[in-house]
Amino acid sequence: MIDHTLLRPEATPEQIIRLCAEARDCSFAAVVVNPCHVPLAVSQVNSSGLKVATVAGFPLGANLTCTKQFEAEQALVEGTSEIDMVLNIGALKSGDRKKVLSDIRGVVEVTHAHRGLLKVILETGLLTDEEKKLACEISLEAGADFVKTSTGFLGRGATVADVALMRRIVGNAAGVKASGGIRTAADAKAMVAAGATRLGTSSGVNIIREMRGGS
Repeated sequence: MIDHTLLRPEATPEQIIRLCAEARDCSFAAVVVNPCHVPLAVSQVNSSGLKVATVAGFPLGANLTCTKQFEAEQALVEGTSEIDMVLNIGALKSGDRKKVLSDIRGVVEVTHAHRGLLKVILETGLLTDEEKKLACEISLEAGADFVKTSTGFLGRGATVADVALMRRIVGNAAGVKASGGIRTAADAKAMVAAGATRLGTSSGVNIIREMRGGS
């Protein structure tokens, strides 16, 4: 269930290689890297079954839709299979449902054309509960595969309350990814209990060690 994540701007190729090795050893779901590191991450996956994911419109969500589409398509061509896109937060907060829907749907279409999976980052720390509900509803309407709490770069990260709210809105129609601030086994278990089906964290190795140790 863990997406082993390294999206810091100062990440080096050596750190990406180590990230992939850790993810293989722990049987994580995916590694999540910035677009420039996708070819390297793909080369490290081989036939392990580990997926490579990357981001689009990250971390602000304020890019043009065509830019997000290009980022997604380029990464998919290079071998990634999952895209985590940031929705247009300003458009959502202004109530421009049509613009938010068009933005997400544009990236969904590109991603699904390459048989990829699309996760929509809501950035819950910047939203009211009503805006979170609206974002989930629009993401479903656009055909997204997952809704995701946070980038980890803006506002606060995932909370149990936000994950539970998102799960209530999407039901069984989409996955819920909790991301941002998940550092311990207790954090991970709480998010899963609230309805998360994926966990985005850079602390996955420590979480697994805790669980294996019976913590």
